[in-house]
Amino acid sequence: MRAQPTKAEQKLWWHLRHTLRVRDTHFRRQVQLGRYIVDFASHKNRLVIEVDGGQHSENIEIDAIRTKFLEAKGYLVLRFWNNDVIENIDGVLETIQKSLVITPTPTPPHKGEGEN
Repeated sequence: MRAQPTKAEQKLWWHLRHTLRVRDTHFRRQVQLGRYIVDFASHKNRLVIEVDGGQHSENIEIDAIRTKFLEAKGYLVLRFWNNDVIENIDGVLETIQKSLVITPTPTPPHKGEGEN
């Protein structure tokens, strides 16, 4: 877990707490989900937000595996580049807000549920 967030993460974190206009949202920072630690998560809304720097352009396959795992747990994963957050925070927040008003992905059944 990183003790110091990037400037993009700091900016998005501030906006998630102070300017996002969706009722009953609560985000946490640096959340462990399985073996992964995600940048931001809203458990109630089943939403994960990742803010990626340039190193992620070299880790596309690893990020795809991570995203697949999180989606299998019922989370929608939104990824933004650092420069998008820094230079276009309004667009980033609009994307997040739109994803929050959509019906969230249903939680997958617990082990043993739904089996006959």
